[in-house]
Amino acid sequence: MIVYKFGGASVKDANAVKNIASIIKKSENTPMVVVISAMAKTTNALESLLDSFFYKKDDAIEKLNLIKEFHFEIAKELFDKNHAIFQELHNVFVEVEWQLEDDPIGTYDFEYDQMVGIGEQLSTKLVSAYLTQEGIHNKWLDARSLIRTDNSYRRAIVDWEVTEDQINALIVKPLKDSDIIITQGFVGSTSENFSSTLGREGSDFSAAILAACTNAKEVIIWKDVDGMLNADPKYFDKTVKLNNISYREAIELAYFGASVIHPKTIKPLQNKEIPLRVKSFINPDNKGTIINSDFSSDTLIPSYIHKPDQRLISISAKDFSFITEGNLSEIYACFSKHGVVISLMQNSAISFSVCVDEDSKLEQLIDELKNDFKVVYNKDLTLLTIRHYSEDLIHELIGKKKVLLEQKSRSTVRLVLGA
Repeated sequence: MIVYKFGGASVKDANAVKNIASIIKKSENTPMVVVISAMAKTTNALESLLDSFFYKKDDAIEKLNLIKEFHFEIAKELFDKNHAIFQELHNVFVEVEWQLEDDPIGTYDFEYDQMVGIGEQLSTKLVSAYLTQEGIHNKWLDARSLIRTDNSYRRAIVDWEVTEDQINALIVKPLKDSDIIITQGFVGSTSENFSSTLGREGSDFSAAILAACTNAKEVIIWKDVDGMLNADPKYFDKTVKLNNISYREAIELAYFGASVIHPKTIKPLQNKEIPLRVKSFINPDNKGTIINSDFSSDTLIPSYIHKPDQRLISISAKDFSFITEGNLSEIYACFSKHGVVISLMQNSAISFSVCVDEDSKLEQLIDELKNDFKVVYNKDLTLLTIRHYSEDLIHELIGKKKVLLEQKSRSTVRLVLGA
């Protein structure tokens, strides 16, 4: 059995849906689980809709209608006007309309997971119906009946024991040699049957969960690139494809911010030694990048990761005393409370500095920290990470930018850069 995962770019329009069908058709005699993200920009649109709903703005219905129009237009290109898919899409949107009719009943994160996850419902229903229309037998399954999580909304933690039991009951035992299962990425459900999500871009992790629980032969993540590159071509010239890297290297790159693979994806695959391949849905015959236990090529090509929109926050005691373990415990608790993830940290005798993504939650965090600490910060920064660096490469990539913080290990250098 293999697991395919298609991201939003691979289901951006009607032609993209047709392309998915052609890729699946090439392997339709192999039992397969296909994980599909929301269609391109749909998650962003649903997040905007949620913002209007939660903060009681007047444009929620207008935003919902735009999302409806987008999906129904794609359906019109793929199906006859009397096809059952139109009613299925309508039924999904009715759930959102019911949510909009009431006041929010929970926190922002709770309401987020009830609303934003429907993007994957819409995309998978469209793809499943189109595959059936093209004669490709498949079964649509709701991922909320497969993946059980806790109630840490927007960053839910998987209950592996229950999840494995549910996947075994709904996929493994009934699976026949040519079965194709279509399901959603990103979403799960709690024991109270509320929807949950695994974190932004969590569909890769969904594919890894399903692969681990079914002991899949391989996972293939389909992207709009020919594999994993050593750098983002939006920021760097002369990028190089990484043909083969180890699980360890992939985890390091994902942790430091490489956008091709979700950070949580690798661990369940490494535990079962299931290889992960990154391939192009534009050029599906190309070999792509394979991630497995082979580490022989890890150090051959340096990789660099560019994270813009960073803020460097320095925290020190008001009385000029040392930063102790007790201070750090208090600081970490504050970051956890506000849901702010630290990208890089460094401490000296009297200060503790962190680099974080720019986020609306930072002002509340800083205000609370100021109750007990002196806090200063720099905005509009870039965090540059170089794996397998050389001094010449560091100087070349820094150019004339100002280095505000530098952190080095044997294999990695991380630099917080100003203009």
